Amino acid sequence: MDNNLKFGEKLIKMEGVCVGIDDCSISVDLKGRLGFFKAPKRMFICDVEPKVGQEFGWMMSFPEQLSPEVNEKYFSNIEKERRKQKEMQARLNNKEE
Repeated sequence: MDNNLKFGEKLIKMEGVCVGIDDCSISVDLKGRLGFFKAPKRMFICDVEPKVGQEFGWMMSFPEQLSPEVNEKYFSNIEKERRKQKEMQARLNNKEE
């Protein structure tokens, strides 16, 4: 565990309902209108094949900001991906016209 966390000791039981399954991941709507959670299948512990509508539960803490600084490497990669997606969308739009 990262020692930078100030509030890392407070674990909370979270629950949700499976709303989607694909080849690689499971999507869960959190109970209490807390949002949406999607994670790789390998992160889920299941006795049987998961199905839409099943409930899941786990322990977690609230995400905590580690630093006020932007991680330039990740930010750069995010911007590159956004530009690439925008260019691809523009090409698709031009082909449709």
